[in-house]
Amino acid sequence: MDLRHLRCFLVVAEELHFTRAAKRLHIEPSPLSRTIKELETELGVVLLKRDRHSTRLTHPGKVLMQEVKHVFMALEHAKQSVMAAASGYRSTLRIALSDGAALPQLAPVLARCREEVPDVDVRITEVPLSTQLRGLRDNTFDAGFSRSADVGDSIIARPVWSDPLVIAVPIRHPLLVHAEIPLSELLRHPLVLCHPEIYTGCSHQLNQILRRGDTEPMVIEHVTSMDMMLALVAAGYGVGFTTLSHVAMGQYPDIVARPLDIEDSALITYLLRPDTMQSSQLEGFVARVLNSVEDSVPLVSGVNRSL
Repeated sequence: MDLRHLRCFLVVAEELHFTRAAKRLHIEPSPLSRTIKELETELGVVLLKRDRHSTRLTHPGKVLMQEVKHVFMALEHAKQSVMAAASGYRSTLRIALSDGAALPQLAPVLARCREEVPDVDVRITEVPLSTQLRGLRDNTFDAGFSRSADVGDSIIARPVWSDPLVIAVPIRHPLLVHAEIPLSELLRHPLVLCHPEIYTGCSHQLNQILRRGDTEPMVIEHVTSMDMMLALVAAGYGVGFTTLSHVAMGQYPDIVARPLDIEDSALITYLLRPDTMQSSQLEGFVARVLNSVEDSVPLVSGVNRSL
């Protein structure tokens, strides 16, 4: 089993279509099919089920796909570390981001790192939460950020930033009669929410807020990015949740942001790290994050503006 076999399998697993996968790999479908068959023979398992209409992963195939992604991530980190060393950096910190967490608040922390420890290369990688947790346990990542504190053993989750939630509403929408939108009124309208598998922690926090209402939410769409959510809101598909920091970063003339009339309606970002500090560089990074907490986004109040 070599890297060529693994790369071919990963592309096929992502595409679930041999012709498209072959095009990505710049080879013909027939040799690609033989490569997958060689891999299956070597492992002694069926990785892909094929018929005239579809290609799908078996359970062993799904397991191998996750393992192969981890292999290539480790290789990429090794490459980055070598290139950083060649560029004069003494060490590298590998930081994972999940759930779209921490981006506005992280920027000043990274700026301080570049100013105060210029010989430490801080690398940021966006990954699903499950990948981050595994990486923290096997030393693929040094630390990370997520919207979830459900991290299991050997990892410490510390709340660091609180980002007030606001509701993204299309202009001329009935909800705009409210200066602060009651949850009961919000639940009368279709919602555009973040994808629960890609934004695990964020989805969990939002569901906790929505469960305070007496009505089952009408979810019209799950999206994989904040920009897609805002595009669908602007198009009138429904209303969605965003954060005060995102409001400050963007301009969306067809959308108005209003606060939710409910206590503790904020998304919490957690700093995740192994329960044992592995380097002085990591200790310094964690200290800079904790020092930034006092400069976190202020409480939502008086929000009534276009995005």
